[in-house]
Amino acid sequence: MTNTQQQDSVRISEAAHKNHEELFPNHKSTLKVTDPELIEVFDNFAFNEVIAESKLDTKTRVVLILASIIGSQAVSEYRVMVGAALNVGVTPVEIKEILYQSVPYVGMAKAFDFVHATNEVMSSRGIQLPLEGQSTTNPETRYDKGLAIQKAVFGETIDQMYERSPKDQLHIQRFLSANCFGDYYTRNGVDIKVREMITLSILIALGGVESQIKGHIQGNLNIGNGKDILLDLITQLLPWVGYPRTLNALKCLQEVATE
Repeated sequence: MTNTQQQDSVRISEAAHKNHEELFPNHKSTLKVTDPELIEVFDNFAFNEVIAESKLDTKTRVVLILASIIGSQAVSEYRVMVGAALNVGVTPVEIKEILYQSVPYVGMAKAFDFVHATNEVMSSRGIQLPLEGQSTTNPETRYDKGLAIQKAVFGETIDQMYERSPKDQLHIQRFLSANCFGDYYTRNGVDIKVREMITLSILIALGGVESQIKGHIQGNLNIGNGKDILLDLITQLLPWVGYPRTLNALKCLQEVATE
């Protein structure tokens, strides 16, 4: 079989093609030329089978995938997916909020390249930077507002964390309240239910942070993202983060939801 015949024999289902075109209209895949068998398997799985199991709308699904790609540290794929996100109606502000939300979880050293990649894609689309600010706190209010939203998501667990913390580690608890929650969770642009799903998607992709995954599964449940939504989230991330991280997340979900 010649290369041309092999490319022509790639059997992408109608549903997979439709869903792919929604994200990447008129995209000419170079991998379909060089790796037709891989693209046939992946596209039919990621853009047909997995999506068929979802009740999430396209925009929400792409938001979560974009968050997981940051957690996976896949900058090249992130650039492509930012374009897809814009194509399906994810706003520039929402994309920036996904990225900013990742900073306290992956660290700035890992987020830095994604900031530049985001700016490059947006600039190429004619989006003027900087975007309108979304911060709702200042140095005087960040701790109190952060603590309030922390308790809204996690309840009395936060008081227990402060009470159980060794005195020489209390500054970490204050950092969590003022920085992680006060500086990031209080921002506009993405509501708290979506923000918590974004956080969970990042953590699942990171791997090796099961205690944090369990904590944020509980946080999601506390604010109304039910077990069915979280199972959908985990399912949609599967093609992008792989089976080990997916199975770990499923185990965490089962343990927390059962409790």
